[in-house]
Amino acid sequence: MSNSNQVIFDFKSNSDISNWSVLDDVVMGGRSNGNFKINENGYGEFYGNVSLENNGGFSSLRHRFSSIEIKDFKEVVLRVKGGAKKYQFRIKDTLSNQYSFVANFETNGEWQIIKISLSEMYPAFRGRKLEIGNFSSENIAEIAFLIGNKTAENFKLEIDKIYLQ
Repeated sequence: MSNSNQVIFDFKSNSDISNWSVLDDVVMGGRSNGNFKINENGYGEFYGNVSLENNGGFSSLRHRFSSIEIKDFKEVVLRVKGGAKKYQFRIKDTLSNQYSFVANFETNGEWQIIKISLSEMYPAFRGRKLEIGNFSSENIAEIAFLIGNKTAENFKLEIDKIYLQ
């Protein structure tokens, strides 16, 4: 990788994942069940089951870290592998914000490089788009993956690397 990239997280067998946490719809009474681990190949693996019971319907994985300055970068690049599913990638510029900036992506069963333009990430809170303009901050302090397709489903998303370019 050249100097024009900044790695946010590069999974290895010995990666410390203590700053990664799963947040499911259980916080609202739902029954979804997400899990996160380093798998036998050294990738981050976000997996589980989304349930629509009790008005549930999502599972998310988030990673909080010391704020990263991103003003020299235009996009987030994800190297991921998942079955044919739709996910959201989300960022927060500050942890105190209730809302996130969101981009949708789809996996196809193979390893993929997914490029997300920071300026196209839109603000949303609890599934509703906010009218405050797309992402334009110079910092990020949290990234997250979310699955919530209004369908009951099992999922598995392998994550190799997340970086800025």
